[in-house]
Amino acid sequence: NEYKSYLRSMLTRFLRRSGTICGRCISDDFVRTKEKAGYPGSDSNITNQLKFIVPRDLPTIPTFRILDKHGVVKSSHEVDISEEKLVNVYKNMFLLSQMDKILLQSQRQGRISFYMTCSGEEAAIIGSAAALDMADTVFTQYREVGVFLWRGFTLDQIMNQCFSTCKDNAKGRQMPIHYSGKEYNIQCVSSTLGTQVPNAVGYAYANRVSHRDAVTVTYFGEGAASEGDVHAAMNMAATLHCPTLFICRNNGYAISTSTVDQYVGDGIAVRGIGYGMRCVRVDGNDLLAVYQVVKESREMALRHSCPVLIELMTYRVGHHSTSDDSTAYRSIDEVNYWHKEDSPVGRLGRFLYSKGLWDDDQQTSLSKQCRREIMAAFNAAENNKKPSPYWMFDDVYDEMSPHLQEQRAQLQAHLQDYGDNYNLENYDTGNEQ
Repeated sequence: NEYKSYLRSMLTRFLRRSGTICGRCISDDFVRTKEKAGYPGSDSNITNQLKFIVPRDLPTIPTFRILDKHGVVKSSHEVDISEEKLVNVYKNMFLLSQMDKILLQSQRQGRISFYMTCSGEEAAIIGSAAALDMADTVFTQYREVGVFLWRGFTLDQIMNQCFSTCKDNAKGRQMPIHYSGKEYNIQCVSSTLGTQVPNAVGYAYANRVSHRDAVTVTYFGEGAASEGDVHAAMNMAATLHCPTLFICRNNGYAISTSTVDQYVGDGIAVRGIGYGMRCVRVDGNDLLAVYQVVKESREMALRHSCPVLIELMTYRVGHHSTSDDSTAYRSIDEVNYWHKEDSPVGRLGRFLYSKGLWDDDQQTSLSKQCRREIMAAFNAAENNKKPSPYWMFDDVYDEMSPHLQEQRAQLQAHLQDYGDNYNLENYDTGNEQ
């Protein structure tokens, strides 16, 4: 009895400290079971046989799929999405693919300094975004411009950011593809791998203690999953019961490092088990599967106040970025296979055709419309003026400090004397001169 009382007291203190006293029940049966080890670190059974766990002897986590690569439904799992929304998803996926082509070409022509495409990952990005609520705060990595598009971020905003114009809401201070949109409930893109993940968990914890009916979503690649920040964030989310969706885009490559050289275990989803969180692996090229899994994961996270790890299996068709040449580490045949045989845009398109929701005339019209809208925004941004050099002193402090005021005055005096030596006509200096 003394041991029983001591054990119950010790476990109660431990669970209260970890925030799980309401989530786990300490029953009399648990204490009385002689086969239990009884240590606070694990409630495992006692065994008298020594046996090591060999990962290759365990079954791998299956990949959930609804649509095969031919656009044929292979699952009886119901998908809760309207036909109108499904067509809208397809339009956004196609728009994203066409925008990527034009901006990639513009970088090669020297018209913008940098770009990253989403080629091959359109379903993973747009499909997941479509399953969320606008109340859900999103922390992206850098390949999720489709999330911005879905939430209403305009082509004009995208182009002004990539060209770093005076109309860029970040005032031209970020390199291309580092979008931000407070009104769309999306945090600013950060190139530093993994840093957005613990931030998302902290935000989710705030939602939990404030009783907000929303989840926090964070995107990252399988390469970023090797960062310590990601592991710390997952553990924090699990122990603090933070309603967080960890969406990992496993596209096969961390820049030039293939998954073969990144990890030996069963991908990323299995790591959720180690942290005691719900996890699932999905065919990331299957729009229907991605949408339904993220939708159900969101409901689960809210209902149980828990994190969910979602691994979206996909393939990065494009180069990592315009600074990368992927032909140095993978074959053209490999890329062509995924581009031609299993394009997520093509897969969903074939499904829509088979259901009578799409036809050739609509496709032709959409192609023309997308190019017209993209080029209109592109040309307008290219001709917009650059941000004023005086803006570099803004937004550093709530109120401009005396030393910044002094430096700003020095810049103004310099440009008044030597302004002819600069192309100031290309900058939005307004009445500063």
